[in-house]
Amino acid sequence: MIDYLIGVDGGGSGTRVRLARTHHTPAMDYTEIAEGFAGPSALSQGIEPAWRAIGAAVAQAFAAAGITPAPLANMAIGLGLSGVHNASWAQAFLAANPGYAAHVLNNDGFSTVIGAHGGKPGAIIALGTGSVGQALLPNGEHREVGGWGFPSGDEGGGAWIGLRAVNYIQQVLDGRLEGGALANAVIALCGGSRPAIQDWLAGATATRFATLAPLVVQHAEDDEAAAEIMQEAGYEVDLMAAALDPDYALPLALCGGLGEAIVPWLEPETVDMIVAPQGDSAAGALRMIAMQLQGADR
Repeated sequence: MIDYLIGVDGGGSGTRVRLARTHHTPAMDYTEIAEGFAGPSALSQGIEPAWRAIGAAVAQAFAAAGITPAPLANMAIGLGLSGVHNASWAQAFLAANPGYAAHVLNNDGFSTVIGAHGGKPGAIIALGTGSVGQALLPNGEHREVGGWGFPSGDEGGGAWIGLRAVNYIQQVLDGRLEGGALANAVIALCGGSRPAIQDWLAGATATRFATLAPLVVQHAEDDEAAAEIMQEAGYEVDLMAAALDPDYALPLALCGGLGEAIVPWLEPETVDMIVAPQGDSAAGALRMIAMQLQGADR
């Protein structure tokens, strides 16, 4: 018997889990009771690390609820994870299921659009470490824009912004560009000198590049270089919004850690479509597994 549902939002910056208790009804009704957090679970981080982070977040959710963790055989899990587009990663991940009674896996953009609009038609652009746009159309079709992964894609996401910040300080340190507040902040965070920055870059992942994005956001109002990076990010998000919904007819939720920060850099027609999300990717993942179980019972 499935007593608990788990909803997972996993990306390059961290993992959020929602824990819900089932009501044992045919409709698979449930009540959310707690949440937990852990490190990254994007599939690009590796299959074992992803499951390990998910397990840590689930354990934290049970602890937050004051409940002894249930056996995995009594839990079903919905997963919205970054990296699912790589079919071999997704297959390996599912094959490594540590024992959950049922599971459903999709990309974190899909779980985000389901959570943001309660399963109804709408669009989202998720801006975290990476970026992706998803739309659920009135006819039931899904449309996806972006989400190609860093460094070739993920325009407007945290890693994409951070990469541009690093390129900027390289030119400042070389004397090709004049530095300012943003350059000083990024140089300091990356080690303070050319050799230190080269060491920082040698181990740089999308997650590490994304740690620089808050500095760009912080200095965008008073630093020309930061403003230019944010303007470029806003342009990319505008393009994603138009590709998702050319008629600007669907409500658009901006999600992820950079969702609010990008709004001042968007065109008015994009801003006019923005609505507050009803729920996040973890809530969408909960809905995904409940819908699958409900269908299996029919």
